Amino acid sequence: MKILLTLAKLFFNMAQIHPKTTPIYQTSVFTFDDLNALELYFAEPGQSYMYSRYGNPNTEELAEEVNKLEEGLGAVVTSSGMSAILAAVLAICKAGDHVLCAEEIYGGSSALLTQELTRMGLEVTFVPSEDTYTLAGYVKANTRLLLAETMSNPLLQVLDLQRLAAQTRAHGLKLVIDNTFATPVLTKPLGLGADLVIHSVTKYLSGHSDVTAGVVVCKEAGDLQRITQVMRTYGLNLSPFEGWLAARGLKTLRLRMRQHCNNALAIATYLQNHPKVEQVWYPGLEQHAQHELARLQGQGMFGGMLSFRIKNDSEAVNRLMQALQQIVFAPSLAGVSTSISYPLGTSHRSLSPQQQQKLGITVGLIRLSVGIEEPEELIADLEQALASI
Repeated sequence: MKILLTLAKLFFNMAQIHPKTTPIYQTSVFTFDDLNALELYFAEPGQSYMYSRYGNPNTEELAEEVNKLEEGLGAVVTSSGMSAILAAVLAICKAGDHVLCAEEIYGGSSALLTQELTRMGLEVTFVPSEDTYTLAGYVKANTRLLLAETMSNPLLQVLDLQRLAAQTRAHGLKLVIDNTFATPVLTKPLGLGADLVIHSVTKYLSGHSDVTAGVVVCKEAGDLQRITQVMRTYGLNLSPFEGWLAARGLKTLRLRMRQHCNNALAIATYLQNHPKVEQVWYPGLEQHAQHELARLQGQGMFGGMLSFRIKNDSEAVNRLMQALQQIVFAPSLAGVSTSISYPLGTSHRSLSPQQQQKLGITVGLIRLSVGIEEPEELIADLEQALASI
């Protein structure tokens, strides 16, 4: 009797607990009372949980919050940005189908399409930048989708999403947009005509360089159902702890993005006027080819990513990296701390030399992910490092 009273008191006290933030449900499996509860799980999806590969409160919280930001019908979180792209493509395409992809895109996306998905029977065609809005010459009877980025990696080409969506609608294609660089704080692609939006949650959404995750946001119920099935069947799910960390990071996204954008504009302006910098790619600069489009599509903000080119000398690039004291050399992006990367040797390494040259991925190209530190400190670090070359 004493044990029963103790247990009753414990459960009563637990019922009074109202956590301000969602606890971590670090469990792989959930229990049922009986067969009736099991059947209820399948009869009323979303009312309970069975297995964390199928769903978990932490990962579903993250999906719901990103979906709200992107103003979609629903979202599915995945184990990485690459698995988000994989889930989106596999949800729409099958063996024998044809995929279009913007020519200027993250090298990992390109490698996924050309090195792996072609082995599964998909056909892939890259659309040159000059033909982005004239797809007729590239669309076939079996073409199913176009994959592109709001802001391209690494040279920050800004796509007119409404114009692009008009093209894909005219040809009956799904438009899949990777919105990682812009984030929904700047641009909401679904509202501009996209069918699916992808994020590497690893980057700005989580924001602290301590999570690897992805998400796909959908506009239509059929797409959401298919992507959920692909995620579960292929095991592309996110762990509960990663989901919890990412949801926590998401809470400061708006604040962080404002500082990222302000800092990036200040640094891009500085670099543009430096004698050792040959070119700067940043949509916030008036000289950028899509500056006005970026201003309108980005709510007056231009993102925290920029690229610049010094002389095409690998030793000069190496000296610059070695001389930096605050800015670190890292292959990823979008953390609160500023970092640089080298597209030729990392993100776009898998491209052929001809592809790299055509896209402008040269020896002297450096990508800068601008953090939220004081901009004066970052400019001082760049100043002394540029003096070393």
